[in-house]
Amino acid sequence: MDLETLTNGMRERVQGKSGLDATVKFDFGDDGLIYVDAAASPNSVSNEDKDADCTSRISRANFEKVLEGDMDPTTAFMMGRLKVEGSMGIAMKLSKILG
Repeated sequence: MDLETLTNGMRERVQGKSGLDATVKFDFGDDGLIYVDAAASPNSVSNEDKDADCTSRISRANFEKVLEGDMDPTTAFMMGRLKVEGSMGIAMKLSKILG
């Protein structure tokens, strides 16, 4: 999947109100990023590099596996394939939009 497809998919997942009430960034390194402003109403999704309450660093390939249900986010974190910066409480809530 390309970045635009992933971004549009994330828009569908957080449309309206996601319940996160925070800003989250999914950083794919050289492959780009997705920024979710779930503190705004309605929630918004972009590819802008802004400060976030929680940043998840993961390869785009592994992010796709998480979205498809082929990789558990907790397992990815424990294996070092997913790194979290910022609020761990918000990271735990991500299953609402990723699951």
